[in-house]
Amino acid sequence: MLKKSKLGLALSIMLIGSAFLAACGSDKDTGKEEEGTTGSGEEETSEFTVAMVTDVGGIDDKSFNQSAWKGIQDFGEANNMERGDKGFDYLQSNDDTDYTPNLNKLVQRDFDLIFGVGFIIEEAIDEISSQRPDTNFTIIDGVVEQPNVASVLFKDQESGYLAGIAAALMTETNKVGFVGGMDIPVIERFEAGFIAGVKEINDEIEIQSEYTGAFDKAELGKATASLMYSSGVDVVFHAAGGTGNGVFAEAKERKTADPDASIWVIGVDSDQYEEGQVGDENITLTSAMKRVDNAVVDISELAKKGEFPGGETVVYGLAEEGVGLADSRGAIPEEHMKTIEEYMEKVSSGEIEVPEKP
Repeated sequence: MLKKSKLGLALSIMLIGSAFLAACGSDKDTGKEEEGTTGSGEEETSEFTVAMVTDVGGIDDKSFNQSAWKGIQDFGEANNMERGDKGFDYLQSNDDTDYTPNLNKLVQRDFDLIFGVGFIIEEAIDEISSQRPDTNFTIIDGVVEQPNVASVLFKDQESGYLAGIAAALMTETNKVGFVGGMDIPVIERFEAGFIAGVKEINDEIEIQSEYTGAFDKAELGKATASLMYSSGVDVVFHAAGGTGNGVFAEAKERKTADPDASIWVIGVDSDQYEEGQVGDENITLTSAMKRVDNAVVDISELAKKGEFPGGETVVYGLAEEGVGLADSRGAIPEEHMKTIEEYMEKVSSGEIEVPEKP
């Protein structure tokens, strides 16, 4: 039985290289010299600059934005860049009114490539990119049809599907839950995949699905998880950004109160194992990984080489090693891991096509 309301692994994820975009042309050449060495053999710093605008989750959301910022920093380190106007940087958005001003500030600071992180920045990037045709932009988890914008999407439904397989194999109560942030396409893809994965294993498992309506309200995540665990749910998958921190908080409180309780959380975007530590125990079953960091590095490298895929949409799925599951650190028994690997191969090969909508 599926209950839904709109309130508001392998399984070590493959070490993903940052070179799988088959890129395609650019309509902007940075006009800057490539990084190299001086006559004395000293390494030169890159003259290419890159920055990002977060959504309301911020770079410490232990999820989506944090992964994107890691990608910016990794690119900066690889190219001998420093934080600032001549290297890399980010601006924090505290609410949706900050998106346009933050993008404009980075344009005025003359960054070559500017990332907008999250579907909800889509409109702001569409507006600013049309006004600033000489600046390249990238929208993560959205599509903007402008010649100077690269759109990056992930097959979130595929990692959600594997999370659903894991949840169905591990539940002892035959009740599992999904906590979403805002009801937008990217979160619906996670939910759709999760539901399909659970049902693939056992169609009789009850799925409770709730949306909190926010990505930055840990208290809403905690309250929603409390209702689910109290009703008998023992595995909760969250796709709620910072709101998901509340899901972890509730699960850890219950595990502390009853160490023998079967309580699990499946994280999202990044490996959220550390978030589940409770003394010597850990309540993180696994995490539905989305390698935003590698996508950021890939797009940045292309732009730096003058091969920015402006006007194109690049999609990262399981076959491209852009999504997957994090290492369960032994939480999932070997026999179940083998089952998950079997489904992983079927999805990757195209034998199983995971739905994008619940």
